[in-house]
Amino acid sequence: MDQPSLARRLGLRNAVAIGLAAMIGAGVFSVFAPAAQAAGAGLMIGLAIAAFVALANAGSTAQLAARYPESGGAYRYGRERLGEWPGFLAGWSFVIGKTASCAAMAMTFAAYLAPPEWQRPLAIVAVIAIATVNLRGITRTARVATVIVIGVLGVLALVVAAGATATYGGAAGDGVPVLGAGASGQDWLGILQSAGLLFFAFAGYARIATLGEEVREPSRTIPRAIGIAFAVAVIVYAAVGAAALGALGPDRLAASVAPLVDVVDAVGWDWAAPVVRVGAAVAALGALLALLAGIGRTALAMARDDELPRPLSRIHPRFQVPHVAEIAVSLVVIVLVATVDLRGAIGFSSFGVLLYYLVANVAAITQPRPERRVPRALSAAGAIGCLVLVATLPLVSIVAGVAVLAIGAAYRVIARGVRSARRRRGGAGPHEGPRDGRA
Repeated sequence: MDQPSLARRLGLRNAVAIGLAAMIGAGVFSVFAPAAQAAGAGLMIGLAIAAFVALANAGSTAQLAARYPESGGAYRYGRERLGEWPGFLAGWSFVIGKTASCAAMAMTFAAYLAPPEWQRPLAIVAVIAIATVNLRGITRTARVATVIVIGVLGVLALVVAAGATATYGGAAGDGVPVLGAGASGQDWLGILQSAGLLFFAFAGYARIATLGEEVREPSRTIPRAIGIAFAVAVIVYAAVGAAALGALGPDRLAASVAPLVDVVDAVGWDWAAPVVRVGAAVAALGALLALLAGIGRTALAMARDDELPRPLSRIHPRFQVPHVAEIAVSLVVIVLVATVDLRGAIGFSSFGVLLYYLVANVAAITQPRPERRVPRALSAAGAIGCLVLVATLPLVSIVAGVAVLAIGAAYRVIARGVRSARRRRGGAGPHEGPRDGRA
């Protein structure tokens, strides 16, 4: 039977704001320290590798989104171009990995504002507040994301200015070459591992694609929004990474709990530290806002195809949002915040997101020439890059990611078996027939 559709309410500016809120908030305040632990002075080389892989993925995603402007992102693309199993694995990787990222962002928000004993309660309050905003409609989500992005960019400009003062004024960095001079002696496995971790910070442009059913003129707006958001994020990350490495040096950066706060402290800008802390908290909220919206839409798309429980496909009649999916995801995030140590969340999220984009790149390779917007070789390079970065992630992240994929595959096999048994006993149930013209 026909499924209700989400309303197309997002224009170019709003789509860019949601993508930037996901990218800039998701990584810039948290990812440089673990990346520096892996790469040392080769951090910027790792950033360049991550940016190239992300560029290829962004091109493939934009190309596919123009052809399939529906909710679900790479889940939908994989299902349409490659088959049900690749689509399911892409969607499952996204939902599980980004749910962990939501919990990490909530905890990041709380860590910058509260003492340890209050961090988990404050993080839970943040999840509830952001879920409430999302449930009021996608345009409200976009307005809040716009305000957050503007504020965070201002804070990051302050950090870059402090880093420039330290680097060129000799205040803290001791002349550390921000471009990794001498990095030929670096452990290239460590540099590639840092690229895999830094890729976590670029993944937000997928949020634009997962909201494809709510974008006006999607074939034109989505590719433009992805391109703009990605270009801005690359510039911001390069400037902030150079500032942090130059001001702190690789060893101090690697050991830092709040590296961007340490950058302003390094030049004696004590007045700026509270501003950066608030900016970090706001950025984490922006990432949480966009992440919850994207996961909800992917869960909606999967539930429409009976890949997840059917109630997750329900759309609120007034606010036009997948309210059941968003509430369910928010509850899972709250449980994770309350119970789990998420120190490995970045690596785990990178594993899921890289597999998600692997499917997107392979799907883009299969598109015929009239649908192509980027060279097929770029999509192939993106697929290879995803595989290389997955293989170089920390072992614990790979093991956890494989285990979660196995759980998802087992769920799908069991659920399909149950539905087949029901059909054999009494014919197709009310939700067993074809939907939306798809078998």
